[in-house]
Amino acid sequence: MTQSTPNSTKETSSTKETSSTKETGKTTITASLLVIGDEILSGRTKDKNINTLANKCTQIGIRMMEVRVISDDETKIVDSLNALRNEYNYVFTTGGIGPTHDDITAQSVALAFKVPLKEHREALKILEEHYPQGQFTDARRLMARVPQGGELIKNTISAAPGFMIENVIVMAGVPEIVEVMLDDVTPKLQTGHRLLSRTFKVIAPESVIAPTLEGLQSNHEGLSIGSYPYYRAGEIGTTVVMRAIDSALLDQVAAQLKLGITDHEFIDEGTT
Repeated sequence: MTQSTPNSTKETSSTKETSSTKETGKTTITASLLVIGDEILSGRTKDKNINTLANKCTQIGIRMMEVRVISDDETKIVDSLNALRNEYNYVFTTGGIGPTHDDITAQSVALAFKVPLKEHREALKILEEHYPQGQFTDARRLMARVPQGGELIKNTISAAPGFMIENVIVMAGVPEIVEVMLDDVTPKLQTGHRLLSRTFKVIAPESVIAPTLEGLQSNHEGLSIGSYPYYRAGEIGTTVVMRAIDSALLDQVAAQLKLGITDHEFIDEGTT
């Protein structure tokens, strides 16, 4: 694996395009998320970043395919990262880049790529300028370390940057910081066609409309249908969500769905 250069990310993504799923002749750009932190697995901290990442990727045309949550364990991080970065166009990671003893993500990424972990000159300058005199401790200086070849991701909240090396995007675990880091890094990423969602509310139990949904799913390639039962205020119903990159396909299947469940109230909530 070559070290990251201004063009290396594009090369990595293009390489994986050849193995990406093709839908109606269009390339799907895929991603995974590696959530790192004992505090997540113990239940002490409730993760909010999965939803943020999934929504952002959907908005820009990247398909989130897998999420893993692992402990602060070097071997687990290295093994998971190597598996994911070889399967998907991009891997996002959250957590483990702070100044404490259990923040081992940066060193683990360096091990995965077999490159040195070095103090990054620009990252050091950012941190020195951020902290008042006497408050830039040795522990905080650790946050200036980046695997060789990594490019910085801006952090406009607490200064300590994330980094991107080849197709791996390494970010903090704090939700607010994840959001600003995404704002900085996502314009640099290759994207595919945006996955559209169309939502319907059907006043009927899921089991009643299941055969209709199964028929629609099996007859339309490039379409994904999910059904989610609900019970509220004495009403039993099902929310149906159809996903595709082709808006015309969604229109076609929506009409077929309506014809297939004429005995039940049907509300089309539109496409997003």
